[in-house]
Amino acid sequence: MAKLQLAVVTAEGESFSGEVDMVVAPGEVGEFTVLPSHARLISTLSPGILRFDQGGESTSLALTGGFLEVADNRVTVLADAAEQDDDIDLERAEAALARAQERIESEPGTVDLEEAMASLRRARVRVSLGRRRRDRGAR
Repeated sequence: MAKLQLAVVTAEGESFSGEVDMVVAPGEVGEFTVLPSHARLISTLSPGILRFDQGGESTSLALTGGFLEVADNRVTVLADAAEQDDDIDLERAEAALARAQERIESEPGTVDLEEAMASLRRARVRVSLGRRRRDRGAR
């Protein structure tokens, strides 16, 4: 079966590089799947979970946004930040979520609402992925 070559790159360097079977990405208008032989594509990415499968194993990364390009069975993700589920400190992520919610609920006019909402979305993604990992380990 044909494979995709995936590279996930952030300002800090390469977060992942390798051959994968498929990629599921958080696009601006919803999740989309990239399979081998996919048409050329460039898309913006929303904060969300990037998932890819390698030989039956699924890996998830929390993304804070970025861009994705598909060309010739190569998928390149340029992400603001990418964090593997194993690297998420759930307690810290939940504290960040609570802080973001408090900022939004504070007095109007004292907070940049657009920035606060972006922080809230990023925190929700990290908490969601961290909880998913925790729940998988509890089984």
